[in-house]
Amino acid sequence: MGGLFSKSKPASRVTAQDKAVLQLKQQRDKLKQYQRKVEQTLERDRQLARSLLKEGKKDRARLLLRKKKYQEQLLEKTDGQLENLEKLVHDIEFAQIEIQVLNGLKVGNEALKEVHKVLNIEEVEKIMEETREGVEKQREIDELLSGALTEEDEDAVLNELDEIIKSTLPEVPQDTLNDVQLPEVPVDEPVKEKKPQKVALEA
Repeated sequence: MGGLFSKSKPASRVTAQDKAVLQLKQQRDKLKQYQRKVEQTLERDRQLARSLLKEGKKDRARLLLRKKKYQEQLLEKTDGQLENLEKLVHDIEFAQIEIQVLNGLKVGNEALKEVHKVLNIEEVEKIMEETREGVEKQREIDELLSGALTEEDEDAVLNELDEIIKSTLPEVPQDTLNDVQLPEVPVDEPVKEKKPQKVALEA
């Protein structure tokens, strides 16, 4: 079951440029290893020459320094070779990027050609002309509708609008309120009531 639904990944294609870049990088790494080895030898020869001079072996120290000078010249040549290798690697990698860009442009141009086959200039002009005609026709209809009513018709429309507005408002009561008889307010001051006096009983 798993084999039916699993999709195999496309195998990456190794180009001649990829192989060339790989070989150049391998050569670069070998040169760097050689440089490190020579630098270690130079440091060792320098220390040995000092020891020989201390021992009074000037001729051997001189011979050793001549060997050291020759190795330093080789080291300088190696630097130039490394620079050339690095430049070649960068040039090839940039050329690969340019190829990818060109391939992308090619695919894009093919897609544009397919679109142009579907929509040619004549068909586009026809669609634009039909659109202009439709807009013009709609404008004429709008002008006819807006200019069909006379001044009397406009007045009738306004009157009908006023009637609709009045019918939606609540009615105002027309009856007047009757006079309400209020009680009269007394004018005279109220008379104070006299309290009954107590009469003393005889014994």
